[in-house]
Amino acid sequence: MKIAVRVPNWIGDAVLALPALHALKSNHPRAELWVVADEWVKDLFLSGTPAEGVIGLPVDRSLKGLRAAARQLAPEGFDAGLLLTNSFGSALVFALARIPERWGYGRDGRRFLLTRRVPYPSEEAAVHQAESYLRLVRGLGMKTPPASVRLEITAEEKKEARRRLESLGLKSSKKNPLVVLNPGASYGPAKRWPADRFARLASLLQLKAGARVLITGSAEEAELAKTIAAAMKRPPAVLSGQTSLRQFLGILSQAQLFISNDSGPMHIANALAVPVVGVFGPTEPAVTRPYEPPSTVVWKGAACWPCLYRSCPYGHECMTAIAPEEVLEAALSYLR
Repeated sequence: MKIAVRVPNWIGDAVLALPALHALKSNHPRAELWVVADEWVKDLFLSGTPAEGVIGLPVDRSLKGLRAAARQLAPEGFDAGLLLTNSFGSALVFALARIPERWGYGRDGRRFLLTRRVPYPSEEAAVHQAESYLRLVRGLGMKTPPASVRLEITAEEKKEARRRLESLGLKSSKKNPLVVLNPGASYGPAKRWPADRFARLASLLQLKAGARVLITGSAEEAELAKTIAAAMKRPPAVLSGQTSLRQFLGILSQAQLFISNDSGPMHIANALAVPVVGVFGPTEPAVTRPYEPPSTVVWKGAACWPCLYRSCPYGHECMTAIAPEEVLEAALSYLR
């Protein structure tokens, strides 16, 4: 049996889908699992997962793009497809690819495209995203073993990361731990703790913990990193926009601490067993907090919390209420 697993489009959600992927394999140990992912997400699954292979799809949600994705999948001869995405479009792609069995949550008007559909839970209590994917697997009549969100990288990727860090003067030690900051968030500025707070925090970590500070992020977040660096007396190293996804995993694997907004990189670091301090604002920690220990969430909330705004139309109180010293306290608990 050959099964296609359509993983989520956001990097953080894709990481949190790992337990569902492992659960599917445990229920179908002889099946050949293939991950189907957006091109920019697919490299997460190149190592250490039960997938036989990965198929990257171009990010084109037009009808033309969906048809092209279906033509790409059709020759693979899949017997079944599990949709961890909730969109109509992703189900349409599997149907157009003539995958005989199509499983997923029956939402977004796509019930008629699925051969086995699971009702989406409607209870009020917040459910972690990783658990939501596992509920789908259970709803299909399968058992789910204890969940674990873990990523693996190769020895060569670790070696390359160490070489690169040393070239930046970032060889870490107990006296000078490597602390990686991720001040961006692809979703939008509403999820970003202000740049001046990150700068103050980084300076305090240098002073209080002897930290070697590295700022990471996408190419679009390079200016944000420069703004933070310019506000510090001892400039940090910056790699924003200068790594591939696999190189980024390698770099993170060498960190003693990762401090981030609620974002995909936060979940990557957590899945690599790097201690994480997550700074949360408009989102619900119960749904998207780091899944594994060691991790700490710093969160204050606000009268308008939670929200789905990409850019806050009010005073961004949920983020501005968090002082650098509060995040520092959480960070130092992992560096002592």
